[in-house]
Amino acid sequence: MYDQFYGFTGRPFQLAPDPEFYFESLTHRKALSYLGYGLSQGEGFIVITGEVGAGKSTLAAHMVAKVDKARLTVGQIVTSMLDGDELVRLACQAFGVLVPETPVASWDKAAGLGALELFLQDEARAGRRCLLIVDEAQNLSVQALEELRMLSNFQLGAHPLLQTLLLGQPEFRELMNGPGLEQLRQRVIATHHLDAMEPDEVGPYVEHRLKHVGWVGKPAISPGVYARLADASGCVPRRVNQLANRLLLLGGVEQAAVLDNDMLEEVIADLAGDGAEAAPGKAPTVDFIQSHPAAHAQAEPASVADHAAILADLAQELTKRDEQIAELQQAVRELANMHGGTLASQPEPDLEPVLSGLVALTLRIEALETRTSDQNEAIRHVLTMLIEWLESENALVRAA
Repeated sequence: MYDQFYGFTGRPFQLAPDPEFYFESLTHRKALSYLGYGLSQGEGFIVITGEVGAGKSTLAAHMVAKVDKARLTVGQIVTSMLDGDELVRLACQAFGVLVPETPVASWDKAAGLGALELFLQDEARAGRRCLLIVDEAQNLSVQALEELRMLSNFQLGAHPLLQTLLLGQPEFRELMNGPGLEQLRQRVIATHHLDAMEPDEVGPYVEHRLKHVGWVGKPAISPGVYARLADASGCVPRRVNQLANRLLLLGGVEQAAVLDNDMLEEVIADLAGDGAEAAPGKAPTVDFIQSHPAAHAQAEPASVADHAAILADLAQELTKRDEQIAELQQAVRELANMHGGTLASQPEPDLEPVLSGLVALTLRIEALETRTSDQNEAIRHVLTMLIEWLESENALVRAA
């Protein structure tokens, strides 16, 4: 890896948000000011929007890392393609409020809301305010947004118990301005759109991240590289990271002591060949999909083949469930026949194995129905909840 060749202590341009690499550009400084103002109010909603990769999650992570944990308790929801009930459940989990490990369909929403309110009241009595951060808010349904508004109604006396920070892409503004959300809009106390960095901020941004992993001038960076990097990336932090990471990788492979414009052009051409398209009337920019780390907040879209495989597995499990139900029905009929006359004339048989078998079959059917429910839920949320669903599926299979 290039980090070893250049003597870095870590990866300077990883894609996962890391508050340790936070760079305060002009737009981030403004956003942080709005955040500070909103938090000082202690109620309502704060809305931060920005293009994909603009640094919204990094900004929120930086804010969380800096707040006084003795005065502010933070919960975070990173999977937001949810309905109202699911959002309430995840809000409970975000704050560590105990939620029974039962299928979603049988979860008691009222009990969850009651437990969450008690938690928020306890935090307020202990002198701590509570902040719920919801990432990818553009995926929220109107129902889920209404649930968030209802959660903001929790009070202890005249003291609001919950404040919410919504992070979303630009289309979230259109959603907020839509019909049916007037009451929510009235509760927004601060909002800011996170723009791309300025072109002259790209160089300091790159060097800030490099210095954080021990860069002392090796490799050297030729004049003009930063200007071309700003032009190709549109000054969007994540795109800068993608290009800079590939540039360093090329430098490590070629054991280059200097990263120059020719190498950057080679990287841009390679990424363009991966499927990037230039914006009309602008210099070519790079916009491509890479494999994210496992801990990244979002899952990659599943392929058509993956969808077909999921549906095939679901059909197979439904067939198994039908077979188990048929076996159970046959066992019940046999038991009925035994009680109908056979038992009266013969010594009482040992029913323990039969009953044990029935219990095992019943548990198996319940497990299969639970698995089927989870599979249907995962297919409905296939873009953002696929990985989460697969993890829950694996857990159910192990439990069964």
